[in-house]
Amino acid sequence: MPPVKPFDVITMLAVLEHFPPAEYENLKNGCLRFLKPGGLLLITVPSSRVDQILAVLKFFRLIDGMSLEEHHGFEVQETTSIFPAENFRLLRHATFQLGLNHLFVFERIAGPIAKTR
Repeated sequence: MPPVKPFDVITMLAVLEHFPPAEYENLKNGCLRFLKPGGLLLITVPSSRVDQILAVLKFFRLIDGMSLEEHHGFEVQETTSIFPAENFRLLRHATFQLGLNHLFVFERIAGPIAKTR
């Protein structure tokens, strides 16, 4: 892979819940590699209540094409453990859309960049 300069911002909007737990370490290391020190990591994660609402809507055939099984039972509180304090400073955690979604803003703290395999 050609060398890539680190980014100022990485965004993950409603995707974190699609990663299986076995990939959390790779996800963290990828963010460390591609986000410059002082750069921001912006993440949105739906509440587990969203899955319940979508399951009901899907049952009544009001929505189609939802891949709820891909959410891997993700719990919002896992977010800060995936991006630990020794690598990322949590700047903000807030809810929006009546508490159905969460916003996390992390800052990458200076330190060694993770090596890829």
